[in-house]
Amino acid sequence: MTDESLTDAQFDRALITAAFHLAAAKGWHRISIAEAARDAGLALDRARERFPGRNALLLRFGRMADQAALAETPSEGTVRDRLFDLIMRRIDFLQQHRAGVLALFRALPTDPAVAMLLGCASRNSLAWLLDATGIPTGGIAGRLRVCGLMAVWLWTVRAWQKDEGLDLAHTMAALDAALSRAEGPASWLERPARGKAGAAGPTADPEPEATPDARFSPPDEPAG
Repeated sequence: MTDESLTDAQFDRALITAAFHLAAAKGWHRISIAEAARDAGLALDRARERFPGRNALLLRFGRMADQAALAETPSEGTVRDRLFDLIMRRIDFLQQHRAGVLALFRALPTDPAVAMLLGCASRNSLAWLLDATGIPTGGIAGRLRVCGLMAVWLWTVRAWQKDEGLDLAHTMAALDAALSRAEGPASWLERPARGKAGAAGPTADPEPEATPDARFSPPDEPAG
């Protein structure tokens, strides 16, 4: 398949795969979009058009992870079960590029701008996951729910970074524990979306609620 015959989605996947492969070998700060394009045999002009810089690549990577999670949104089970499934689908996408993603994470302490970018992008992604399960994300209460799920996500990613098992059992155990801990003090995991059943999407809370979401704290670190 020639470069010209690739769809935009195929082009993006090829370039992102090459970029994370190079990051695993050389470190995140030492790669460039042009180098990734050459490594993948892709046209530089098209790479420049679609990825002005590494930040654009990271944002596209995040959207691809969201698409992987939302492609088969579960419709049965509790909200907690559906969130577990969606988050693990997102983790599975990261796992496909594990070595490169770990190289990126190692670079974050020395690049606060990228760390902030990823933090904002992750909050947007997690809002999508909540919306997909029918949990409102509008208003103050909605923002607190996103913050609560952000704590769950960060705890899960921390476990994933240490998880060398192919079945990601340690990661799943950490996610289950984090959701359980969040489910205790905060009823947001089981709160149905307001509005008519079967509506196209969740509706924002009409007024702020005094929810206990802000008291969420990660569980004790799982053994192993």
